[in-house]
Formats: sequence, C-alpha cells, structure tokens
Amino acid sequence: MAFEATPTPEDEVVPQMNVTPLVDVVLVLLITFMVITPMLTKTFWVHTPAERTEEVERLAAPDEQPLVLRVAHDGAVRINGADVTVDELPERLRRMFAARDDHVLFFDADDDAHYGLVMRVLDHAREGGAVTLGMLTHPPAAAGGE
Repeated sequence: MAFEATPTPEDEVVPQMNVTPLVDVVLVLLITFMVITPMLTKTFWVHTPAERTEEVERLAAPDEQPLVLRVAHDGAVRINGADVTVDELPERLRRMFAARDDHVLFFDADDDAHYGLVMRVLDHAREGGAVTLGMLTHPPAAAGGE
C-alpha cells in the first residue's frame, strides 16, 4: 500500500517576512542620525575689518611699527622683512617684545607655504612671547611686506 500525500491548503508553507529585526535596525539608525545631526551644524563666524590697515594702526602704538611675521612659499621666514631662521625665531621675538609694551604679532603665510613649517613657526612665535596673534591675508604696505 503506497502512501501518497496530497497537499492541502493547511500544509502549504506560506513565506512571511519577519519585520521585527528590520524595525530594530531602522530605529537604531533613526536615533543615531538624531544624535549626530545637531553636531554637524556647528559653525563659527569670523568678522574681518573692512580696512585692515586701520586695525594695524589702532592696535600698534603710533611710533612703533607692528611686528609682522611672514612665511613665504619657499620656506623663508621674515620678521618685518628681515630674514630669520626658525630656530632663532623665539629668541629674536623675545628681544623684540622686551622693547615693546604689547605682545601683538601679525602672521602671514603664503598659500603655497608648507603646513608643517607654518605650524612650527607659530609654535616658536608663542614660545617667543606672542600673546595676541593676528592673521593677515596680505601684508600691509607699512610693515615691510614684499
């Protein structure tokens, strides 16, 4: 006697998708984006003066020339047009600041200047006593710019 199974509607396997893991993943992603999104919108505003030469004159004493430290694209470092090496920069700035009332230094680096050198020069400027650092986009004509 042969046993033959005839399929009945109750015995058929009906594929069903389990949506619980999908909902869990979507909720985790939603929470992650809700936490991260406010951190992405942090901005800061930089207000530059309309006429930079007026700022330089106002910050510096009338009889003193402002100190401008420049890093050229070829690696040359200059203070008010005078060449200086990176190693002697802190001592030179200490002597210059000793003769001044303020410790304001204006800094200008060429767009093509090496980033590592620029950071070393800034570190040595802080070591030399620069307290207030002003960033320039072009050197002022009165400060020995090339």
